[in-house]
Amino acid sequence: MEFAELIRTPKLDGVQLYEQLKRESIDGTLCITGHHLILSTRREGARELWLLHQNVDIVERKPYINNNVLEGGTIILKCKDLRIIQLRINSPQEYFNVSNSIEQLSNLEEIKKLYPFFYIPMYNVIEDGHTEYSLESEFAKLLATDEWRLTGANADFRLCPSYGPRLIVPRGRCRADEAILNAVVEVGGKKGCIFDTWGKGKGSNTEIEPHYPQWRILSRPIGAGWSSVGALLDSFSKLMDACNDVGTSSDRWLGRLEGCGWLSYVLNAMNVSCVVAQCLALEGVPVVVHGGKGMDTPLIVTSVAQIILNPDCRTIKGLQALIEREWLQAGYPFSTRHKHSCYTPPNQRQKSSSATFLLFLDCVYQLFHQFPCSFEFDSRYLLMLFEHSYSSQYGTFLGDCERERKELKVRERTTSLWSHINRPQIIDTLLNPMYVPNVTVLWPSVAPLSIVLWADMYTRWVVDQSQATQSRARMQAIITEEKELEKKARRLRRELAELQREYQRLRLEEALLDDGELTDEDVEDDALDPD
Repeated sequence: MEFAELIRTPKLDGVQLYEQLKRESIDGTLCITGHHLILSTRREGARELWLLHQNVDIVERKPYINNNVLEGGTIILKCKDLRIIQLRINSPQEYFNVSNSIEQLSNLEEIKKLYPFFYIPMYNVIEDGHTEYSLESEFAKLLATDEWRLTGANADFRLCPSYGPRLIVPRGRCRADEAILNAVVEVGGKKGCIFDTWGKGKGSNTEIEPHYPQWRILSRPIGAGWSSVGALLDSFSKLMDACNDVGTSSDRWLGRLEGCGWLSYVLNAMNVSCVVAQCLALEGVPVVVHGGKGMDTPLIVTSVAQIILNPDCRTIKGLQALIEREWLQAGYPFSTRHKHSCYTPPNQRQKSSSATFLLFLDCVYQLFHQFPCSFEFDSRYLLMLFEHSYSSQYGTFLGDCERERKELKVRERTTSLWSHINRPQIIDTLLNPMYVPNVTVLWPSVAPLSIVLWADMYTRWVVDQSQATQSRARMQAIITEEKELEKKARRLRRELAELQREYQRLRLEEALLDDGELTDEDVEDDALDPD
């Protein structure tokens, strides 16, 4: 089906736009294209709306009926970036046309019709982000040892369709899972640790411990009682219901915040990640992180543990590399998990939709909150990653695995998000002005009181962020001024050192003249011939 068949009203005047935190609505012209919803007043300096259809999570209709006669209505767009936008349309027919078009265009099933395949960047791509982080470069240190090797056994994706074409495996041939794991641990050495992040109980996938005599199996569930990966999205939905309810009392709001369980999941993920990091850094034992089929929880733990241990992962490019190797190249199904977000009711969304990647980003934010000077980036970078993982003009998060991206020719037909971010004019806007490189391991507090609500993410559309923006600008100005003063101080110190040397030279010459060892003619000759 062509886009034109889905757009019955491509242009409509007299549409009123209502946005959260905006006291006044704007009246403008609404344009619907194959990929964007655009509302403009055509007045210079006036705010406009440019919204990707892919960003719309659900379309709600609120018809306006007067004396049993439909007189148009309000279209409520609940977006995957957590915005809620309202469009007031006075014509009944146009009201239905526009709402139906947005609903259909925001639920395109064919990935090739999404905007990244049509987007043409208006800048020269200097670094191709699609090829920036290869398996060989990311695991170079591991491959340099005698214990691990690179295999192309999955080159045709027949061995495991969701894995990449090349894999890192132990040297030697081991057919059974038990043999593979036991080969990693030296006989008679310290036992390795297998962390079960789903938890024992009904439906648990934990293997029988006697099969792994050289390993300890520890139960560290992130979400107790999860029956499916969609349980995390249910929690996220309840969290956003609470955050958007600005009229409730403090006690009720705190009760809803606790009841949604989201912060408990963040705490659990942080807790097990720290224990994994402790096993690796302090005990020196190998670790395997295990989870239920399709539960995604090991991804969160292994990724957060690496950020705790590895200072490279706390840089802008380092976090890109981590997401590439642990999420994208390892087969995290972004298109499936992000098909729906928190605003789509449970009975209308796929059970495979989830908020795993957001939970990971929230854990990164918790680390940043506790160690604000140890990250090259701040929360703006994490917000950007969240938004582009759901809706983007770039192809980085398209598809469910490397096989799908190869079939779609994502590398050839789309631009990488990393190519955009790594441009100097973009990366400079994401830098943390307080950053001081820290090569040590970060040991965060995992006490319940240490976990905070990520307000920049969850309440940014309902709580005025202007004060925070002004504070960040002021902080940036202070740090910039400090750097300029440090530069000036270094220059003055150099000038002072030069004056001190000149003073000492003159004192020496004066002393020699007094002793008769140096004549006035010698001083004049030295002045004429400094060499």
